[in-house]
Amino acid sequence: MKLATWNVNSVRQRQTHVASWLEANTPDLLLLQEIKCEASAFPADAFRALGYDSTVVGQKAYNGVAILSRLPVVVTARHLPNLAVPDSGEHQARYLEIRAGNVTVGNLYLPNGNSGGADGYAAKLAWMDALIVHARALLAGDADFLLAGDYNVCPTDEDFAPNTVGPADALLRPETRQRFQALRWLGLTDAVRALHPRGPVYTFWDYQAGCWPRDLGLRIDHALLSPRLAERLVTAIPDRAERDRPQPSDHVPLVVTLA
Repeated sequence: MKLATWNVNSVRQRQTHVASWLEANTPDLLLLQEIKCEASAFPADAFRALGYDSTVVGQKAYNGVAILSRLPVVVTARHLPNLAVPDSGEHQARYLEIRAGNVTVGNLYLPNGNSGGADGYAAKLAWMDALIVHARALLAGDADFLLAGDYNVCPTDEDFAPNTVGPADALLRPETRQRFQALRWLGLTDAVRALHPRGPVYTFWDYQAGCWPRDLGLRIDHALLSPRLAERLVTAIPDRAERDRPQPSDHVPLVVTLA
């Protein structure tokens, strides 16, 4: 199985980018985040013409996740289980889970946590707590699964270029990192670090301050694998070439292949 996760920062603005990437790389599954549109506005017909069905959890102008698949899939969740319903009565479009064959795949867009003050950061931590509970339940159910997407977490100091983020940034505050590590302590494998244990392996470069040409990046897109699935891990690497295209997303696809 070959799959990828990619925050496209508006699927309608980067529809041609996604289509050309699908044609060149032919993944079995492509997990998209920050599609920034409702399901009715998602360009499913364009991707269907390339052989991909679309499953979408959308939201007008913000957030949104989708999975493009060449495989038959069954939807198992359209929002993160165990997450408290907000005062609005409706979950943000940040989680989509499917089963493809015997593998469960969770596509997530974790809150950034830097906006909204203390409440915004508390919402990020609550989201991570719910993800930990869900991962624990999947493990208890003996599922083979993968939780991938834009985590908005730099797990260690090697996961960001010097001087790109400060210690108070929500991406690397101790409480954020502790929760990411809690996922790993459950027994999940960070696919990139399993194969590339040291050094920069960035997935995001800000549009400002010449971050891309200066290689001032962050590693905030991750794929965490359950134990049996980790034994099948072959490759896990960002497709850096995508960041060099005209009008790119600030993220690149993280590509994972399993035996």
